[in-house]
Amino acid sequence: MGKGYRPGRLGEEVRRIVSDMLLRELKDPRFQKRMVSVTAVDVSADGSYATLYLTAFGLGGNPELSGEDKEEILKAFQSAKGKIRTEIGRKVKLRHVPELLFKFDTSMEYGRHMDEVLSRLDIPRDEEIAEEGTDEDDDEE
Repeated sequence: MGKGYRPGRLGEEVRRIVSDMLLRELKDPRFQKRMVSVTAVDVSADGSYATLYLTAFGLGGNPELSGEDKEEILKAFQSAKGKIRTEIGRKVKLRHVPELLFKFDTSMEYGRHMDEVLSRLDIPRDEEIAEEGTDEDDDEE
């Protein structure tokens, strides 16, 4: 049996609310010196847990964040968890607001890693194969 549409809809609504709060209400200095966004929210089938996936970039010269910076951001979200849950409950009008879990989205790092691995392999690109194919056709005539 599938998850159904309700957890997906609730997840999108939670993502929208938390993103809006990051822009307007959450004034923690740990958010101010970084660009933080919520990329996705997974809600459990029973609606009791919501996992928020975060991305963050440093402002200024160094866009990459260290593990220490990521820990700081997670602590900031933990300290704002009560305010976030209150706002979700007020806007969505749920009987039971899901418990919030915060994790960093690693898909960009994984994608970058896969690009590096693929670039180290000696596999010609599609464009190079197409050009070689047209050169061979010219030689046969």
